[in-house]
Amino acid sequence: MKKLLTVLVLMVGFTVTTQAQRDHKGKHDQLTVEQQTDLAVKKMTLKLDLTASQQNQLRPLITKQVVERREMRAKRKAMKESGNKPTTEERYAMKNKILDKQIAYKAEMKRILNKEQYGRFEKMTARKMNRHKKKAQHKMHEKRKLHEEHMEEK
Repeated sequence: MKKLLTVLVLMVGFTVTTQAQRDHKGKHDQLTVEQQTDLAVKKMTLKLDLTASQQNQLRPLITKQVVERREMRAKRKAMKESGNKPTTEERYAMKNKILDKQIAYKAEMKRILNKEQYGRFEKMTARKMNRHKKKAQHKMHEKRKLHEEHMEEK
């Protein structure tokens, strides 16, 4: 009886934890563009010691980035729901466009920030990219694992 109760408590705890993590995923969409921009500028101010002038220069740059990111997310979601996959040329064009935007953003940041701030910005960006890569690798590993389990069942 104690074992059954323990297993039941663990299952409920696991389910609640998993559900709480799922609910957290869409939180960025609930914030307005202005709110996301303000938060991003404040974070950068704390990490890079930005002046008021630098904050004012960054605000439109970050606003544009937030809007574009929302548009891209909406496009990806629409494509996923429709079941359409982009062709090789479309994928190349999208990746090329993203890289061009990143180059322009980096050049603008270099213009706005001083050398010390830009060095810290580069380190921040590199750490963020590493986290995203690790997260993506973990997701791919989980998908592969689920696929293999599914194939074993058949």
